[in-house]
Amino acid sequence: MVALPAGRHFAHGGDGYDDARRSTVWNQRVPDRYPAMIVQAHDDDDIIAALAYAKAHDLQVGIRSGGHSWAANHLRDGGLLLDMHGFDQAAIDKDKMLAVAGPGKGGSILAAELEEQDLFFPAGHCKGVCIGGYLLQGGYGWNSRVYGPACESVIGLDVITADGEKLYIDAENHPDLYWSARGAGPGFFAVVTAFHLKLYPKPAVCGMSLYAYPFDCAEEVFTWARDISADVDRRVELQIVATRTVRDAGIDGPAILLASPVFADTEAEAEEALALLGTCPAIDKALVKVPYAPTDLPTWYTAVMGNYLEDHRYSADNMWTSAPAADLMPGIRRILDTLPPHPAHFLWLNWGPSPARQDMAYSIEAEIYLALYGGWMDETDDDKYVNWPRDNMAEMAHLATGIQLADENLGQRPAKFATDEAMARLDNARAAYDPDGRFYPWMGRA
Repeated sequence: MVALPAGRHFAHGGDGYDDARRSTVWNQRVPDRYPAMIVQAHDDDDIIAALAYAKAHDLQVGIRSGGHSWAANHLRDGGLLLDMHGFDQAAIDKDKMLAVAGPGKGGSILAAELEEQDLFFPAGHCKGVCIGGYLLQGGYGWNSRVYGPACESVIGLDVITADGEKLYIDAENHPDLYWSARGAGPGFFAVVTAFHLKLYPKPAVCGMSLYAYPFDCAEEVFTWARDISADVDRRVELQIVATRTVRDAGIDGPAILLASPVFADTEAEAEEALALLGTCPAIDKALVKVPYAPTDLPTWYTAVMGNYLEDHRYSADNMWTSAPAADLMPGIRRILDTLPPHPAHFLWLNWGPSPARQDMAYSIEAEIYLALYGGWMDETDDDKYVNWPRDNMAEMAHLATGIQLADENLGQRPAKFATDEAMARLDNARAAYDPDGRFYPWMGRA
């Protein structure tokens, strides 16, 4: 008889189950999917017991770290949900420029702890996102155009396999499993208990520029943004966000915002790196023009979360593309014409061209990243808004090189997130480390 942790396991239909299930999803749209058992793990023994229980009852296993998966990948009907949110430890070694952190550690919390020691890691852009799912799927974060997706800074992991074996994995130890961990996302086939992270010096300067344009400047703004893609300084994140309502910067109504962080050694370098963003041909029509201002990460986190409100229901979808602006603009015009009320928004990110990446499962990206986020409060509006991201991305799918797992919608729209070669290698590694298929694969794939 397998003993699960007392007071922290919840059977479907039993006391505490509804709260335990609901607490694993960050946004208010909780899918109608019901695991047979939920186990809240606090130590390795809890995990090993949960895996043994799953084997004894022939249950597949889903894993939750922070619950920010838009599709709630971890919630599956009839399986066992392993809730790793309690693994929120972090040990920082400034001398070795390393940190060891659990999957339930909040990225923004880790960033603040590192900043106190003048250190830096490319944590995710949103408060509340825990590093587990973020790092497994790739990890686009602060200054990632310089440091690469955050999974490139994962130098090792502590994991527990399907048969309950505890392993340390890195490039020399179980290299196929290590390769898989850096990009497999919700399809990873082991339980991560800790990430070993390479750290960096805190950038001396964190700055920003801010430009805002009316929607009728879309053609000029996005065409220009595509044209300068290869010229944007890699220390700059050219993020373009279109939304129906801007609540800051003195704007009343819809706007296309170019809110761009920059990380540099001096303010002069930061201003120089941002200068290109003042060359948009629609600059004379700009509603707001701030070529440079000093800022910091806490301020950025607060600004970002204005689009991700905890009392709302969300859906999302995305694509990588290197298509020319002329091909993208019909889809972008359709997105702007159908854009729901705030906090729904359209994100355009100038990402590449990128340097050669390390050998890892993360294997698809492109010059431009496009993502759509639908956000609404009333459950009765689900039918009205839930498919807006999917439908628009499906219309533009012929222009995509693939998708990013951070904002995936694989259960509703299967799409390519790794190269064919990488997928074959992932399948081989899964067969070796999880031959019984104990861990769920990606949604939309049997």
